[in-house]
Order: sequence, then C-alpha cells, then structure tokens
Amino acid sequence: MKIYFAAFFTLLSITLSTTAAGPAVWTVSSKSDVLRGDARGVSIDDNGTISLAPKLTEIYKTEQSYIWSSTVDAAGNVYVGTGGDGKVFRIDAAGRGALFADLAELNVTALALGRAGEVYAGTSPDGKVYRIDQSGAASVYFAPAEKYIWSLAVVSDGSLAVATGDQGRIYKVRAVNATPTASLLFDTSETHVISLAADARGNLYAGTDSNGLVMRFGSDGKPFGLLDSPLREIHDIALAADGSLYVLALGESASAPKPVDASAAAPAATPASLIVSVEKPVATAETPAKSRYDLTSAKTAVYRLLPDGGNDLLWASPTVSGFSLLANSPGGVIVGTSDKGRLFSIGNDGREKLLVQTDANQVSTIRAGLSAMIATSSNPGSVYRLGSEPAAEGTYESAVLDAKASASWGRVWWGSTGSVTLQTRSGNTEKTDETWSPWSTTLTEQKGAQVASPTARYLQWRAVFKGPSPASLSEVSIAFAARNIAPEVLSIQVLPTSVGLVANPPIQIDPNIELSGLDPVTFGIASTVVAPRRVYQRGATSLQWNAEDRNGDRLVYDVFYRHSGEAGFKPLRGGLTETFIAIDGQSLADGRYVFKIVARDTPSNPGSLALEGERITEPISIDNTAPTVAAVSNPVTSASGARVSFSATDIGSYIIRAEYSINGGEWVPVYADDGISDSPTERYTINTDITGGGEYAVTLRVWDVNGNAGNARTIVRR
Repeated sequence: MKIYFAAFFTLLSITLSTTAAGPAVWTVSSKSDVLRGDARGVSIDDNGTISLAPKLTEIYKTEQSYIWSSTVDAAGNVYVGTGGDGKVFRIDAAGRGALFADLAELNVTALALGRAGEVYAGTSPDGKVYRIDQSGAASVYFAPAEKYIWSLAVVSDGSLAVATGDQGRIYKVRAVNATPTASLLFDTSETHVISLAADARGNLYAGTDSNGLVMRFGSDGKPFGLLDSPLREIHDIALAADGSLYVLALGESASAPKPVDASAAAPAATPASLIVSVEKPVATAETPAKSRYDLTSAKTAVYRLLPDGGNDLLWASPTVSGFSLLANSPGGVIVGTSDKGRLFSIGNDGREKLLVQTDANQVSTIRAGLSAMIATSSNPGSVYRLGSEPAAEGTYESAVLDAKASASWGRVWWGSTGSVTLQTRSGNTEKTDETWSPWSTTLTEQKGAQVASPTARYLQWRAVFKGPSPASLSEVSIAFAARNIAPEVLSIQVLPTSVGLVANPPIQIDPNIELSGLDPVTFGIASTVVAPRRVYQRGATSLQWNAEDRNGDRLVYDVFYRHSGEAGFKPLRGGLTETFIAIDGQSLADGRYVFKIVARDTPSNPGSLALEGERITEPISIDNTAPTVAAVSNPVTSASGARVSFSATDIGSYIIRAEYSINGGEWVPVYADDGISDSPTERYTINTDITGGGEYAVTLRVWDVNGNAGNARTIVRR
C-alpha cells in the first residue's frame, strides 16, 4: 500500500500537545491498495477506481459446505454437485431449488448434460459416473475402477468423455441399445486429467496435473499437445464463441479434496480485513516490475489458445488463487477465485477488473445462464445470479491502518463522483471486533471532513455507494498523528580492549533531499547507515549499540559513565548520530566502569514532546597499567642447562599468558608454575638448554587480560 507522509498542518485538527510523532497521511488509491479491502456490491477497475457492481443475488442455499460442479440446461435449470454428502440439487429459473439426487459417494466432482436432458454425475473418491433422469432417479452408468472422476464432457457424437485420476486416464462411454459401452480413449503419463471441454467440431480438450498440459483429441482420437504450462495443474478450460480456448492454470494442485468426514470442519474464513503496517518515515524502494510471462512465483495464470495454434498468456497473479473459469462476451474471461470468493473479469488485453465479491470463501464454478451468469460457491455452498443491471447500493471497507501507537485522527478527503459517502471506525485490537467503536456518522464533505472516531491504534473507513446514477471513488486520504513512543536501546556490544571503531565515509545525499523530508530510499539510496571499521587502538574500549523507534523518528545518542564506586553518571559524549563510540582507555583511570547509552528522538519532535530511552552496560574494566615482572632468584645452572624463575603481578586485572626469549631470539610460550595463567600474581620457572660458556639474557614477557604487557630479564653466566 502506498503510504504518504507529509506535514499537512493546515488539514489537521489534532491536539499536538498530546502527540509528539509527526503528522502523517494514509492514502489508498492504487488497485493493489484497494484490493486489500472488502467489496460488497462494488467493482474495482484496473486503475483502482471503485464503482457499483452488477447486481449479485444469492438465489439458493444448499446447506452444504462445498459445491464442486454445476451445469445449466436449456430451460435455465441449474444443477449443482456438492460435498461432502454427495448430493445433487436442481434450481429452476425462478430460484426455487430442491434436492435432485442423493448419491452414495462423498463428493460430486463433475456434472454434464446429456442430449436427452439426462444429467451425468461423476463422483469421488469412489470414481463412479451416474446417469440421473429428469425424475431424479440415479443409476450407475460407468464404474471405471478409478479413484477420482474429475470432469465430464459430452462430445459431438453423443458419447460421454470421462477424465479420471490418479492414473490420468480418459474414457469414452456410449450407450448402444441403451447399454453403456466404455473404451479407453487415452492413458496419459500424468497423475490426473482434471478438466475437459468439447466443441461442436468434434474436438475434445483435456487439462492435466501435474505437468500442466493441454491436449486436443480430434475425431480420430489421437492426442496433440497445445500447451505445456510451467504451472502444475490445468484446473479449468472454457470455450469461446470465436473458437479460442481459455485455460486456467494453477501453481499448486487445487483439485477436489481428498476424502474427508462429512462433519470435518470447513477451512477458516478469510479475515474481513487485513492489517496494514505503517512506519514513519521508513520506506522501501519499489519492487522492480516483472514481465507477466515470468511465472516463477505465480499462483494462477490464464492462457488464451487461438484457433490458429498460437497462445497468449493473458494474466497471471502471485497472490490470487483462481478456481473457476467462464468465457466472456465479446472477449476475455471471468475468473472465480478462492480468495474472498471474488469474480474477476480479464480482458484479452490482460487488464483485470474485480467484477464482484461474494459472501463465500470460494467461487467454485461459473456458468452462462439464460439471461444472467450463474456462480456457485463453497464455504458456504450457495448459488448466485449475476445480472447485467447495476446494484442499487454497495459498500467498500478498507484494509485496517495500524498507526503503531494510539493516534489522533485529522481530516479525511476523497475523490468521488455521484452519491458516495464515508464513515470511519477505530479500535485497539488487530481485528475489527465488538470492542471497536461503531461506524461514525456519515461524512459527505469530500474536501476535508473531520474524522470523529475515538483516539486508538487502528482505523478503518467504509464507503457507501448509492444509485441509480453512476457513483465512483478513486482515492481516500486520512491525516493522523500517532502518539510518540520513547525510543529503545535494544542492546550494547562491548568490543575487546584495544579494538577501536572508525567511521566509514558516509553516503553523500543531496541536501535538497534532506530539506524536502523525503526518504532517500525514494531516490535509490538503499541506506545512509555505514557500519564502522574495526582498527587496532591501544587501550581503547569500544561500544556498539542497536536502537529503534516505533514512530520511525530520527535518533541521536548521549553516552554517560560512572566509576563503580560512584553514584551518579557523568557525560562522556553527546549528540552522536552514529551507533558506536571508541573510548580512549588512557582518558579514564584504572577501575571498573558502567556506561549508559541514551537515545533521544529530539530531531523529529518538538523539544517539550521528545522522549528518550536508555540502556546500561555491565561493569567494564579499564586497565592501562602494565604487569610488573621480576626475577625471584639467581639462575641455577647444571650440565644440562639453566633454570631461571620470575614473578609477575598485575594490580588492575589478572595475567593471562607469558612467553620468554633468550638473547632477543624467538619468543617461546611458558606456563605458570600452577599450570594456568589466570590470577593477578603468577610465578614462572623457565628451564633452558643453555650449556655453552658466556652470558645469556633471559627475558620474560607477560600480558594481562586488557592487553597490557610487562617484562623483566635476568642474566645467566656459565
């Protein structure tokens, strides 16, 4: 969602004495913005404009969870196959419906009309095809010993094509002297044959899973591949009047469900609203646009296969899951989705329009009725009629704004034509529930009406459209100011002694960008924060910290310190914009110190309203004094060498290692007499292999935990 932030002080009616975070504006204008909301009786076009939708009427409730299949006869009767009780219902043109047949299997996954008005019903998971006469009497017409019957189609010669899984076969069944006779048309290498369609020229089209193939079978029964989609399942095929073929491909298998107990719980409903996070003033660079032919992340794609053998990818979506398809007149298709039970219109130019949204989770099938489009849904299993006349009234509810903190609301302004009014509501829970405020009184002043909803963290708006004259809404903006939240210092890292930090050259930013208040990310500058370099700095104590501000305010930092024996902190450095400091160890006397980092949001807030947060380190040792080393006795010589002894003492910390050298030669590690160098006082005995005559200088060097080194030497004479 596009979120624009600006200081619209003349538009705001906010008491700034109670809020410190800068004013912001939440704008909903683009198609992607608008599609996050909920549309009831309204359409959303390719530009994100909202207008009254064609009239949608729920004409029948099956009281079943799922409708998997449907067909419409010449009289306008609608037949629907359901799950998981395996029932078939018939609804007449007036919307009166009744149970037509109750089959033995769980799911009626396919329906087709025979030439004499009979209804063929394919079931799963027992894989039978039933013939149902007009009285509703059902008999098994074909039992192919397959697990699933996915689709049925009556071919031009009157035979019934049957698509099955999980062996991926297609059968043809013909009634000869009233006795059905079946033959295997084709045994594919696919797992499932999901969809079938037959044209008047005797061609049969089949779509598969799991390699996304579309095949054509001519009158000779031989297959010819028309499409190999990178998506796995060809879920639906629709024939157009011009002879072209529309194909719905899915990235994941959305075939009818595996056998479930009829009492199993239905999938959770899609939430009525989405939570849209808003952080000020951080923004992200726009994601580079991808070609629509790039299907690497697509959930759904719609192809158009032309009569001359060519094919076009009309539309693809990484977010929308399609489920049903109907060729539209004069061109394009209608796609039913399993996202909020929506119907999209896709033109042959690839432009999409949200035609209408149902009250169900999924639009399972779409069929052309006598005078209107017929759509069926799952969760719940209902039948809808979509007319050509516009709805008399519609509403649109936006996604939910999360201001990240309790916010005061300013004015709302919008661009609309016709009868469009707005309302708002607010609350402090992520989902709109009974704890939210009621919808506000109707707002009609589109050039800046004051939002009357209570101060809260979340806000939502609703637009109400009324006919009969056309009404549309193109943009809504709401000003708000979130209550300031104190910044937090999340962590402090203390680097080893003598590791210094040096700032790298900062990224140069045009001063005009900074003055404008726009985020540098907008101009392609990914980040203005450059991590410091680590360097050797004798005796340095370096601190690095992480801090955040929930309002997105710019922060500065103050560093304080105190000796462990003192009560109050003293200022060490102030007004830092970097999140690190390197302290010269020589500037502090030896001892144990505690450091405090204070983060302030003063650059983004008036002084009286600025807030701060802090964090304190554990005690840190500052030790600049080198250990003292001394020979403790005269060297002892023998025929095999010489032995010398030293003592080492450190008053600030403890000794961690030692090494010796003879006559300035290579340094050789030596352990303390007790085996480990780990205390303020240690004794070291060095056994050398000095056997020749003359003088030898033996030097011992020791280090304390803070990197200070001390040494001493003794002379061995032989």
